[in-house]
Amino acid sequence: MTSIVILISGRGSNMEAIVHAAQKEAWPAKIAAVISNRPNAGGLDFARSQDIEAAVLDHSQFKDRASFDAELIKLIDSYSPDLVVLAGFMRILTGGFVKHYAGRLLNIHPSLLPLFPGLHTHEQALEAGVKEHGATVHFVTEALDHGPMVIQASVPVFPSDTPDLLAKRVLKQEHVIYPRAVRWFIDNRLTISDNRVLVSPPELQMLTSTDK
Repeated sequence: MTSIVILISGRGSNMEAIVHAAQKEAWPAKIAAVISNRPNAGGLDFARSQDIEAAVLDHSQFKDRASFDAELIKLIDSYSPDLVVLAGFMRILTGGFVKHYAGRLLNIHPSLLPLFPGLHTHEQALEAGVKEHGATVHFVTEALDHGPMVIQASVPVFPSDTPDLLAKRVLKQEHVIYPRAVRWFIDNRLTISDNRVLVSPPELQMLTSTDK
């Protein structure tokens, strides 16, 4: 059975989507723990309500990023995970952390990478005047928001959109593609070749939504 640790910093809506999918589809996996770097993260209460162990490692109690990441590795590894899932974990990770979990560390980013890495993606999309926007699940590498892409989902951008409206439309698709990517990993369907992620047997890795 695949062991999964999920890292959050806030409400953890993608974490909730993954937990619900695991329950509904009876995944051959266990969410071993949900860990937050913020003691007041709302997602911790949800995890506890689902009988999932919830842990806190407050980054503000560490002198630097490297010391926090070193302790975070110890905490994560105490659950012996096969997969670590970043679900709104608002920390830039050190190279040592990323290397430690290479090939088993997933993240979701609210843009159609390689477009708009970093923060404020919805504002960037509107300022650029793109006609579609979306989200990407990718393996994490040392290059910020540039790891091999597992699956993407696109949504239309309308003239009347605001960052909040666009964010809500994208988030709905995040809740579709992140559980799907995790399930593919659990089922050993993913391989990385020449920085590309292949799904076997083949399945769509780009979803298109027309939701308003």
